[in-house]
Amino acid sequence: MKTAAKFEIKHIQYLNEEGKIVAKNLPDFAKDKDIMRKMYRDMSLVRAFDAKAYAMQRTGKMGTYPASLGQEAIGVGYGSVMTKEDVLVPYYRGTAGQLLHGVKMSEILLYWGGDERGSDYQDAKRDLPIAVPIATQCLNAAGVAAAIKFKGEKIAAVTEIGEGGTSKGDFYEALNVSGIWNLPLLFVVNNNQWAISVSTKNQTACETYAQKAIAAGIRCVQVDGNDIIACRAEADEALKRARAGEGPSLIEFVSYRLCDHTTADDASRYRSNEELQGAWTREPIIRLRRYLESMKAWTEEDEVNMKQEIAKEVEAAVAEFENIEKPLPETILTYLFAELPDAYQDQLEELRQRGTK
Repeated sequence: MKTAAKFEIKHIQYLNEEGKIVAKNLPDFAKDKDIMRKMYRDMSLVRAFDAKAYAMQRTGKMGTYPASLGQEAIGVGYGSVMTKEDVLVPYYRGTAGQLLHGVKMSEILLYWGGDERGSDYQDAKRDLPIAVPIATQCLNAAGVAAAIKFKGEKIAAVTEIGEGGTSKGDFYEALNVSGIWNLPLLFVVNNNQWAISVSTKNQTACETYAQKAIAAGIRCVQVDGNDIIACRAEADEALKRARAGEGPSLIEFVSYRLCDHTTADDASRYRSNEELQGAWTREPIIRLRRYLESMKAWTEEDEVNMKQEIAKEVEAAVAEFENIEKPLPETILTYLFAELPDAYQDQLEELRQRGTK
């Protein structure tokens, strides 16, 4: 008897729960105070935006919204190392990555407010719309990456999925084709411990979610998803490999969802307060702030000024969202067809008449 194959999954952490360095070799960017301060601000902006979106939903100004409370380091980590030419294929909890890649806050509010114009990004023109169906974005991302490779572009595609979504066939199919075709694609798995009300221990018999990529022949690693240094460093390595033609990667970011699954959920029904409070001690923003303070790169005055600036930015985005001209009823049809079939002409005219009343 001989061993046909064996594998191991590396877990990457640079910054522990107390904000202290626990690795011998620190990436150069982690020593740059300006870079670290910017990532702290970016994570804080995502958190403030999420809080505002929640408040708007509660007051009837917007539909269901999925926050990323406690998971901000993931999207900021990979978003900070994407190039403008890279293509993001987001999922519903991917706000951080979208904002870092140039999608406007007002556009995200439009989408969750039920206005499809929010998917027509002003700057991130190549990025795909938010995917709410579970795991379908992975197949879309594989298609995008295949097109990138076919055209010979030195860029990469990135897609994100929750750990619960890795149980879907779409996910496995996307992994398989990405491995076979050696596609320039990064799979980001946000292991936030809960697929709505199903805990991770009831979702898989695997020791890690990262190892699911091994069957597809894809490079994989597990990262402390609350450690912004590890998040950025591993995403940067994966994207550089993808752009250089070295194939796809999967990174499992271990985090925790500190909020409800969406505004339509009540997480207190299925998880204990003790578990939640324990997770708050490991969250990413306070961890990075402690590191910045140890570098003499952050003060309480900086904190106050930043929060004031962020509040103004968020309110400006809300005002832009609330003041946009309402879409005409006829767009129900005109957004669906480049050339409207004759069978719909009567309906189009009826919708136009409604719009003039």
